[in-house]
Amino acid sequence: MSLDGYVADKEGKFDWAAPDEEVHSFVNDLERTIGTHLYGRLMYEVMAFWETAHTLPDEPPQIKDYAEIWQGADKVVYSRSLEAATTQRTRLEREFNPAAIRQMKAEADRDISVGGPHLAAEAIKAGLVDDYHFFVTPIVVGGGNPALPDDVLVKLELVDHHRFGNGTMHLHYRSSS
Repeated sequence: MSLDGYVADKEGKFDWAAPDEEVHSFVNDLERTIGTHLYGRLMYEVMAFWETAHTLPDEPPQIKDYAEIWQGADKVVYSRSLEAATTQRTRLEREFNPAAIRQMKAEADRDISVGGPHLAAEAIKAGLVDDYHFFVTPIVVGGGNPALPDDVLVKLELVDHHRFGNGTMHLHYRSSS
């Protein structure tokens, strides 16, 4: 996200947040623990790139590594408009059901990740998010798609932080409420 709290700017672009090799490798290590990704439609359409990223010529090792990590996880896409999932290990759900997510969490033997600010907002408001990982990019974009929802209060405890050479900060918070 940008320093002013946006995951995409006013034009919907987020190329300013593209991770360098150091950040990408760090993300890969975080993602290794994830067994299931929950996505909204737009985030899923962006992430579907990883289904075939490993087949592109001359990709650096961290890109191939992430593709394997992503392909190895289950995906649940919440969308009323998507006709069908286009990637392996993916199921489509028409409605976001907090009770079903609570059950999924209780039964999971690996972490569950929520991708996309709109779906994350629903999960945050439902009290389903335990850990928050922010990668703060040193840029101010002045508006766009906010990383966090309005009208919610969640007390957080800083668990860890990491500064990267390019100025990006990783902030890991845990819900304390």
